[in-house]
Amino acid sequence: MNKEPIIGIDLGTTNSCAAIVEGDGQVKLIPYKGGEYTIPSIFAIDDKGNELIGHEAKRQWQLNPRNTVYGAKRLIGRSYKSDVVETMRKIVQYPIRAGSKNDVVLDVAKKEFTLQEISARILNKIRDVASNYLRVPVRRAVVTVPAYFTDRQRQSVKDAGKLIDLEVVRIINEPTAASLAYGIRSLAENAHVHEKVVVYDLGGGTFDVSIIEIRDRVFEVKATGGDIFLGGIDFDNAMIRYVLEDFRAKHGVDLSTDPVAMQRIKDLAERTKIDLSSREEVPFNIPFITMTAQGQPLNIEMKFTRKQLEQLTAPFIDRTLQMVARVLVDSGLSTRDIDEVLLVGGQTRMPVVQERLTKFFGKPPSKGVHPDEAVAIGAALYAHSLQDDTNLRIQLLDVIPMAIGLEKAGGAFHVVFPRNAPIPNAKQLLGTTSFDNQTELSMRIYQGDGEYVSQNELLGDFNFSGIRPDRAGQVQVEITFDVNVEGILTMRARDPQTGREMKTTVRVTQS
Repeated sequence: MNKEPIIGIDLGTTNSCAAIVEGDGQVKLIPYKGGEYTIPSIFAIDDKGNELIGHEAKRQWQLNPRNTVYGAKRLIGRSYKSDVVETMRKIVQYPIRAGSKNDVVLDVAKKEFTLQEISARILNKIRDVASNYLRVPVRRAVVTVPAYFTDRQRQSVKDAGKLIDLEVVRIINEPTAASLAYGIRSLAENAHVHEKVVVYDLGGGTFDVSIIEIRDRVFEVKATGGDIFLGGIDFDNAMIRYVLEDFRAKHGVDLSTDPVAMQRIKDLAERTKIDLSSREEVPFNIPFITMTAQGQPLNIEMKFTRKQLEQLTAPFIDRTLQMVARVLVDSGLSTRDIDEVLLVGGQTRMPVVQERLTKFFGKPPSKGVHPDEAVAIGAALYAHSLQDDTNLRIQLLDVIPMAIGLEKAGGAFHVVFPRNAPIPNAKQLLGTTSFDNQTELSMRIYQGDGEYVSQNELLGDFNFSGIRPDRAGQVQVEITFDVNVEGILTMRARDPQTGREMKTTVRVTQS
């Protein structure tokens, strides 16, 4: 290749995957040794102090649950006090605590790690696998994130890349990437493509839905929505809770405080869930799960039916369909306007998900994309397009997943960019000084769909210094809010009278 490659990376909650467009224009998933295309998004430190990533980390998980980190993507860019972090603390075996910047830190084998450092380790593993396969160094990537990621979460992924000198050339949304894989393939088979597609992306840790209009090589997102805390992990946890309650009822023993027993149950729950996609009933047996006080071994002996799993997880599927309905309303479209429904993410293999969507849209979902591979393939296609000087450039027109705004008096949320505003986008606000000789102005910026800032995520305190000293109300400050194509916000302020830019500093503080 004459140019240094830009690979596409799907940095998933449970598994990650990378792809590249080869010299002949064909997209190829980058294989891992053993021929697998996905790498588990798992990081661990073993008892000898070795760092393990991917398959190696997964293999020792049962024996070393406290020093094995999974689902880190759910925590990246989160403030420690958020509900999401509180929920995660209850379901994972590794310790989670508050960092100095209202973020989350993990203690793994007596060492402290930020979420960016954990994500950087996983990105580095993917990069190494790609470099070995391509036999050239990989320094640049297009990385995908859930459409429903906030500005702060997107920034954290870019920061993870910086830690390992991997330039994240562009961040794109996972559903948009999947629509690229579908649209470019359709274009290879037809002279023109003009379709409205729904991408229903139910992965290991997150749910996203986007409505995208494809016009040849233009991909315009009409509306997007999601739930950063809904995915395959929650389906597993519903099964785990059921098993724990059944065992407590039978034996009077609570297994939830035993990390090794919990890990064995978790492993089998995930395997059973997958098996129930192709079978109606699956045995659920774990020998010697614990001992009685008298030293007698106790076993888990039960079975799961597909019906049972569907009953346990029905509320999750209901939530996804409520979000689909909301996004349809936001886009101004009805189910009749939709040409195809694309399924992305491993959890969409569950038959009931497909049945419910078929009923909702009045037609079965498309088989046009591979649920595990479409996102990485779309990222690689976009990466290739960034290097393509011909007229084959792909044009992405995306949106902001949730409103961005600032705090008004009384804690109300003043929206600057509404949900589903197109990006890139810029808005200006005119402010003024409120006391004599004021030289600094501070603004708290939030993102979310709540009416009050307390319901939304703090993005940071933006401080503008270097304001011209004068009487209160005499100096105007023109503040520009700028959201780039990646959904990342920057702000700047200037004095419209003198044209002088003010210094901007951002601090993510305790909320």
